[in-house]
Amino acid sequence: MKSNFVKYIFVVFVIGIMGFAIYQLNKNEKKEEDVQQPVVEAEENEIIKEISLGVAEYDTINPILSKNKHIQEISKIIYDSLFEIDQEYKIKPNLIKDWAKTSEVTYLLKIKKDIKWSDGQSFTVDDVIYTIDVLKQIPSIYSYNVQYVIKTDKIDEETIQITIDHEIPFFEYNLIFPIISKEYYSGQDFSTTPKNDTTIGTGKYKIVENNNEVIKLIKNEHYREKELTLETINILKYATLGELYNSFKLGKVDILTTNNIGVQDNIGTIGYNIKEIAGREFDFLAINTQNAILSNKEVRQAIMCAINKENIVASLYKSKYVITNYPLDYGNWLKGEGTTYSYNPEQSKQILEQNGWEYKYNRWQKTVNYSTKSINLRLIVQASNPTRVTVAEMIKANLEEIGIKVSLVKAADGQYQSYLQNRNYDLIVTGVVESLSPNLDTFFGVNNLANYANEEIATIMNEVKNITKEELLKEKYARIKQIYNDEIPYIGLYNSYYAIASSWNLKGNIAANWYNIFIDINNWYKE
Repeated sequence: MKSNFVKYIFVVFVIGIMGFAIYQLNKNEKKEEDVQQPVVEAEENEIIKEISLGVAEYDTINPILSKNKHIQEISKIIYDSLFEIDQEYKIKPNLIKDWAKTSEVTYLLKIKKDIKWSDGQSFTVDDVIYTIDVLKQIPSIYSYNVQYVIKTDKIDEETIQITIDHEIPFFEYNLIFPIISKEYYSGQDFSTTPKNDTTIGTGKYKIVENNNEVIKLIKNEHYREKELTLETINILKYATLGELYNSFKLGKVDILTTNNIGVQDNIGTIGYNIKEIAGREFDFLAINTQNAILSNKEVRQAIMCAINKENIVASLYKSKYVITNYPLDYGNWLKGEGTTYSYNPEQSKQILEQNGWEYKYNRWQKTVNYSTKSINLRLIVQASNPTRVTVAEMIKANLEEIGIKVSLVKAADGQYQSYLQNRNYDLIVTGVVESLSPNLDTFFGVNNLANYANEEIATIMNEVKNITKEELLKEKYARIKQIYNDEIPYIGLYNSYYAIASSWNLKGNIAANWYNIFIDINNWYKE
């Protein structure tokens, strides 16, 4: 009996210990849950799926009609184009699934079948034809893209044929204008209809509100890709650029683009990230390679080494402009590798001396076939462009430092254009607004600004018109740059400034270029 009682007490004791252990274990686990739970909630709360953009001097959200730079940028997330451009300015199909150049002047494009407008209607070949017709009829920044289109044919419900009036290398780069809905605008005056305030697109986001203060975008539920982190984008309207800058500074706008080299005077230097890249404007020195003196590539090489581009950019552009020599050096995927001559006045003199030039009687001279030639050059610049006048004066000073005589001509507008058109110069300071296309006809084609002819480059440029294989294109373009760096038909100076400023709490990869700042918007969010 006593033995059973002891056993009973022992069992109760063991059960008590086990119960206490289980209680303590549960209590500790509860404490861990209590500690961990707020962390999970905090992480979830930190991700904000709404951002604000800004636009100054708003005109219309319709990108075909708008002349506002900010609207054109924002339109990339509301509207789609037949082709799109990636971060390296490489073209890729967007609304189309396949395409082919079927002759020098005809292109066949097959559209994707699963594309929907933001109102749920299907995207069709008719929408493409309608958009091209509109662009040919009204003034638009995209009218240039279709100015050589003479015919559009609907082959079937998925296929369109576009015919142009002459062969244009890389014409597909022109097909990047926003496509608009034919049905949406049916029976409307395209330029004046109030439908332009809430126009529909096939892009990632759609317009749900447009008032005097803000345009509100939300995810387009009909968009073919569903992996979009941001749910809402507010486009705040400002009367002036100064107001937009101030709003960014105060944290009301999350991302800002600018080509203003003095923008930090407006937005400060802290509280944001900034990505600075080469812009579209490319200034360069065109050299008349048919000139008796300048036909010698060694003289061109010597001139290249004598120009202090770093000093020009520092003096005139706060070192913000990007020093570039080659037309595609702004970041195009076909820019190729390799550098050319850098500022080195002593090397300039050595190049001339090694090629038979002597510095005598305060000038460089050389005797060829019993005739003595001297290096005396005429540099043309447009008088009404004070910045380029200063650039020309600095180039003149650089060249005279190594003994090259330069006469500077500050030409009136009409005279300057005459010099350009007739190629009547030794050297001329000029520039272009660069295209997205890697077409180099401006620099190497017939009647180019350098009067430059190179048989190998001409052959390559004819070949690349019909090459679609990327590696082969890279190989061909690498050879063009190699020849360019050796022969120096032009001396590139710099590309303009372009910057993307974003608030510190905007997260994700801002893989931007001057064409599109929203290339990788899918994973953007705020903390």
